[in-house]
Amino acid sequence: MRTAKYDSKWVEENKMGPNPLWLLEELCRHMKWEAGMKVLDMGCGKAITSIFLAKEFGVQVWANDSWINPTDNLNRIIEASVDNLVYPIRAEAHALPYAEGFFDAVVSIDAYHYFGTDETHLFQHYYKLVKKGGQLGIVVPGLVKEFEDGLPNKMKPYWETDMYAFHSVEWWKNLWEKTDLVKVQLAKNIEESRELWVKSNCDNELLMADEEEILTFVMMLAKRK
Repeated sequence: MRTAKYDSKWVEENKMGPNPLWLLEELCRHMKWEAGMKVLDMGCGKAITSIFLAKEFGVQVWANDSWINPTDNLNRIIEASVDNLVYPIRAEAHALPYAEGFFDAVVSIDAYHYFGTDETHLFQHYYKLVKKGGQLGIVVPGLVKEFEDGLPNKMKPYWETDMYAFHSVEWWKNLWEKTDLVKVQLAKNIEESRELWVKSNCDNELLMADEEEILTFVMMLAKRK
């Protein structure tokens, strides 16, 4: 695995949830990369996913996050010796400063569910950022199936409000496909999702309460028509 070469302490200090490099590597296996491509890393957190993309594929990355100070991200980028390839930006997902069609690819790791469940977000914002034929990839925490009968009682004490943005792969695929703006090329649950979540040492009580093993990570890859 490409992620094995990255210092585990560094990843632990800078992750903001389940290990984002593991999730990104799973997505990258299905994407086409060429050195020099322009890539938007949407909701990059502390920019370690952006650093990974630059180091592994030689792409230019705009490390976009609305929460993290871009100067702090720049310091991490400089320490990783990729300041010639990674550009930290602070911008909110509904007010992005980029020209339409500027990027060859956009990715979002463990972030898209915070803003992308809005049915208008794909066509008002996200898909416009990539050129025609460009790639759009996301990995989000999700559900093996929707909670048709409500949230299981044992999970309720550990369920946070923003977790209602967790959905099934079928839900996400339908959300994008019905716009007819992109062609979904891949939509699946990541294999061994639970193991990845447990190894990340976060949300432990919620995972223990998930006796039906409904929690997963949903991966989706599409191409702009």
